[in-house]
Amino acid sequence: MTQAQPQRSTSDLVKAAVSGWLGTALEFMDFQLYSLGAALVFHEIFFPEQSAAMALILAMGTYGAGYIARIVGAFIFGRMGDSIGRKKVLFITITMMGICTTLIGVLPTYAQIGIFAPVLLVTLRIIQGLGAGAEISGAGTMLAEYAPKGKRGIISSLVAMAQTAAR
Repeated sequence: MTQAQPQRSTSDLVKAAVSGWLGTALEFMDFQLYSLGAALVFHEIFFPEQSAAMALILAMGTYGAGYIARIVGAFIFGRMGDSIGRKKVLFITITMMGICTTLIGVLPTYAQIGIFAPVLLVTLRIIQGLGAGAEISGAGTMLAEYAPKGKRGIISSLVAMAQTAAR
């Protein structure tokens, strides 16, 4: 037996759509900004003991770790969203992304703290990935729940549009 969803006002839908779009765009801008850092500087400041080619591979590997973590984040935070609410979870994950991006920006280099620098970099990147995975699934689901019947597909597509806009 399915329950009928309550009708939400147009202003609620607009708020959900704008917040879902902005949250996803900002989160994926953070996520993609990392790729620029990995390609341009991370290989030099976090992996200086390696050859240039290996350092670049390792730096881009940390970028890939975020993509793997997205799967886990979608699962963990998707279930959490079902139990405590998607708005709370989206707030948590957007905050996670902002904090991790800031910490990556001020992270000490290999020259300053040795092997702990790349370990912290990978850890922060994985946390970013968890948040990004949660954002994709949570924002899309939230928008589908807010959208009126017959408009769920187009409203939910704002999440994919925000990901593309962030790149």
